[in-house]
Amino acid sequence: MRLTGWGFRYASRLAWAARDVDLRVEPGERVLLTGASGAGKSTLLHALAGLLGPDEGEQTGTMTVGGQPPARARSGTAVVFQDPDAQLVMTRAGDDVAFALENAGMPPELIWPAVDEALAAVGFPYGRDRATAALSGGQKQRLVLAGALAGRPGLLLLDEPTAQLDPAGAELVRGAVARAVAARGTTLLVVDHDAAAWLPLVDRVVELHPDGGAVEHGAGWAPAPLRMPVRTPRAPGAPLLRAEAAGFTHRGSAVAALPPTDVAVPAGRTLAVTGPNGAGKSTLALLLAALRGPTTGRISAGSALTAGLPRPGRPPHRWRADHLVTRVGTVFQHPEHQFLTGRVRDELALGPLRSGAGDDAAHRRAEELMERLGLAALAEANPFTLSGGQQRRLSVATALATGPSVLVLDEPTFGQDRETWGELVALLAEQQDDGRALVLVTHDDAVVTALADDVLTLDPAAQRVPA
Repeated sequence: MRLTGWGFRYASRLAWAARDVDLRVEPGERVLLTGASGAGKSTLLHALAGLLGPDEGEQTGTMTVGGQPPARARSGTAVVFQDPDAQLVMTRAGDDVAFALENAGMPPELIWPAVDEALAAVGFPYGRDRATAALSGGQKQRLVLAGALAGRPGLLLLDEPTAQLDPAGAELVRGAVARAVAARGTTLLVVDHDAAAWLPLVDRVVELHPDGGAVEHGAGWAPAPLRMPVRTPRAPGAPLLRAEAAGFTHRGSAVAALPPTDVAVPAGRTLAVTGPNGAGKSTLALLLAALRGPTTGRISAGSALTAGLPRPGRPPHRWRADHLVTRVGTVFQHPEHQFLTGRVRDELALGPLRSGAGDDAAHRRAEELMERLGLAALAEANPFTLSGGQQRRLSVATALATGPSVLVLDEPTFGQDRETWGELVALLAEQQDDGRALVLVTHDDAVVTALADDVLTLDPAAQRVPA
């Protein structure tokens, strides 16, 4: 592939997503692409995959894949995006991997052996018949990667392929990618903020700059150390939420998505929820956030959280939305699922306005959070046009905007570079110091070290217990 003076600006944006990029990657090379959140890494991968046409925006310079425009080279290119849901097209796991092979005209007798080989390579824990809707985010990511590898592409583009995976799963996926590109001579371009883990597997590192251009790093390059917050240890405060044998089973399922679980969430403490993909972490987060009611056991709120409610004895998932928004703030696993407006500034002001804050106060809060989390330059942008890391920071900011007593955050550090990771973690530490309770669902060991007072590790075997 070759890029000369390449740049791209989305039709809805004034600023360039990437510009002045010169890059040459030889066939069979393995390149790690780094850079600050919002530097244009995902945009570059979309362009190489042939997915950015003239309707999407303005392009400068030239970009070729195998000597052709990317759109003409699509048949030999496979891409894995940050959001696996955007790539799943079938209801069964095996059918999803087979879909691309069937479209490519592979003989039917070869398709299913290729599907099984790809599923095994990425450590997919179920068979072909597993419903894709029943998979966790990390399991979906493995499935999408299996689909990409099954077609034996000449160019493999990976955008944060391990961000939603537990450490063991991430290591397995990196190994599968390394074996695949080595055996087939595949060219690899990977974007991952966990850069250190990829260094033994790539030939070189290229960094995109937000102001334009790309710089190649030589041997010995290493990512900057993370900036850890300074915290003051404190005793647990008043109980805010409690799960007592709380579990959840999807309708029609024979197994529990979350087996009966006990946990307490006191003020001024941070609980990290860890464990392998599929163990029920995100399901527990939805229960504690009062966005779903348990099918077994119960979730209850302490008097410090129910003060002022007309019916304080009701379970949290039955509270009115305007009562919930000032008490529990939530960040979903996929941030784009919670955006409701067409501008970043409006997204941040929406919660305070709905909770009764005046217009001036709501917009002051929005400005404060945008400045703190590096979003001020994007105030007029549509949230859906932001990079994955920017969307994640925006979703965290919307959860903070109403000053809730409890924050339930699912993978809050996803897609962050070293600088934005440090700022985001420092801001969360301040929430705890102000007496709020935090529940962090995460595979990020560094954020557990930085913030967690208590750790709940869910048992993967428990997920298979019949409901």
